[in-house]
Amino acid sequence: MADGVTIGATRVVQGPRDGVLDDLRCDDVAVAIWQRKRDAAFASWIDGLPASQLPEQRVTCPVDRVQVAAQAACEVAGMVQGMGRDMLCDDIAVLAQCYARVMQVSTVRLRLDVVRDDACRNFHLDRVPARLLCTYRGKGTEYGAAPQGHAPDVIQSMHPGDAGIFRGATWPGLLASGVVHRSPPMVAGDTVRLLLVLDAALPDEV
Repeated sequence: MADGVTIGATRVVQGPRDGVLDDLRCDDVAVAIWQRKRDAAFASWIDGLPASQLPEQRVTCPVDRVQVAAQAACEVAGMVQGMGRDMLCDDIAVLAQCYARVMQVSTVRLRLDVVRDDACRNFHLDRVPARLLCTYRGKGTEYGAAPQGHAPDVIQSMHPGDAGIFRGATWPGLLASGVVHRSPPMVAGDTVRLLLVLDAALPDEV
């Protein structure tokens, strides 16, 4: 027990439909993962892009403007227009809608990170109520139960394309998350990752 909050939510729910994300609101659920089959043509396209063409973005915007924001980031990065780019931006918009539904918000903080190093290799809880993570290229996010705040004994990995919403340190419930996560450590030969991060906008950003 710490600050009136019991660390006890350690259940991870997974499923092939987006509705599984809504289970995050169940008392004992720390992580909800939408398991998605990665389109082979899209995977080949994005994995073959030069790292310099991968979009990087940090912006706060209404959910219905996320697709436009993603397209703008791709344009700045010099990503060629085409079906692959449209699939990426459309999917980011879909995930923003799912996240907004679960979190009951209309404005999100959109982040596209091109991960080239081990800067986030330590297991942690994010200082947010809940965060959506989806890896479009490279290894998926690693996670595991750690009720006492230590590194998990058993480490699991999301697959590229999976979308997971992780309870953070400021989740507004009695059961704080006992599941931590990290970016997978990079070793020689690993591809640069493209990671989507979605958070609820802060009150002064809405």
